[in-house]
Amino acid sequence: MVTTGIVGWLASFRLTVDDWRLLRDPAYQPPCDISPVVSCGSVMSSSQGSLLGFPNMLLGLGAFAAVIALGIAVLSGTRLHRGLWLALGAGALTGVVFVHWLIVQSLYELNKICPYCAVVWVVTIALFWYVTLHCLEQRIVPVPRGVLEVVRDTHWMMLAAWYGVIAMLVLTRFWSYWSSLP
Repeated sequence: MVTTGIVGWLASFRLTVDDWRLLRDPAYQPPCDISPVVSCGSVMSSSQGSLLGFPNMLLGLGAFAAVIALGIAVLSGTRLHRGLWLALGAGALTGVVFVHWLIVQSLYELNKICPYCAVVWVVTIALFWYVTLHCLEQRIVPVPRGVLEVVRDTHWMMLAAWYGVIAMLVLTRFWSYWSSLP
């Protein structure tokens, strides 16, 4: 939780700084505007970049800060209440659904990949996966033992497959661009 929180918060912070600079100077070129396909500026300024009427990265700053605080509490030996784990799981589920909506928007509407956004995708999926695994192992969310054993024994393979599907979507969506590079 601490690692995903820190990495996600740093990526959200970097996006916030670049968004602020873009607001102050529309001619500003964020350092993540690398190519016609790999670009943050156009993604941040799109309607998808401010879904709730304010920049999405502000959600990341708050959510990842909370995850860091809870992760530190757990590392220090604090036993979180079942309700808090359920709330964390619900928040992680909301985050992972939102991230997948953003993936679809990036690939098929905006036709761009924002590198910092992709970092947020990766850590949000990992956070969701491992919070869910913890909730299953601790019986916070009860499932049949057989299901738990399969998930526990293959958790890293399932996560790798999840990332692999997203990587294949990115590769195939922009294959004509990637294959044209020298």
